[in-house]
Amino acid sequence: MKLLLTSGGIINKSIRDALVDMLGKPIAEANALCIPTAMYGHPWVGPGVKTWQFISGNSEDRLVDLGWKSVGVLELTALPSIDEDRWVPLVRETDVLLVSGGDALYLCHWMRQSGLADLLPSLSAVYVGLSAGSMVMAPNIGEYFVGWTPPGGGDEALKLVDFAIFPHLEHEMLPGNTMAAAERWAAGMQGPAYAMDDQTAIKVIDGAVEVVSEGQWKLFSP
Repeated sequence: MKLLLTSGGIINKSIRDALVDMLGKPIAEANALCIPTAMYGHPWVGPGVKTWQFISGNSEDRLVDLGWKSVGVLELTALPSIDEDRWVPLVRETDVLLVSGGDALYLCHWMRQSGLADLLPSLSAVYVGLSAGSMVMAPNIGEYFVGWTPPGGGDEALKLVDFAIFPHLEHEMLPGNTMAAAERWAAGMQGPAYAMDDQTAIKVIDGAVEVVSEGQWKLFSP
């Protein structure tokens, strides 16, 4: 399983180089599926124009507009209503999943409801997460980031990695996302936790973790 967990997307050379290395082929030869589902659960980003911007590659995260051989859309909320043979082969054959930001718990809910969560560990595709798309891989996200409330409550996520993520560290549009806030958040987490800015990503291959950064990040140990 290959994960590239970003805060702000593929926005510098180091993160892009890491992506190409994980793909094992040029971006122009790779087929992608983008997943916008998390956006619908967050009042700042969807539904509406920002969802269109992500899908069409007109957003600052540089996920969809990198020059892929092809890009398709995988909408998780639709999958429970169609047969698995309509979408599972497509996911298994794709080279990369591009998973948008938004609300991490909303995304987690629909990853489970759709069946994608069960499928992820067996995929050969590179999973590229943006903000909430990265946070959803953690054991939990922390009360600080709870927005949409899942039916059972709580802040539990997919547990596909053993660390949590505090994204958008020191972002000018998010004045509350300071290092001090990240430290308070990390104190409430039960495992390792990374705070990282938008120039940083975490690369995970078969459980081996590597930070790729041209910016600021910090690992908080439990």
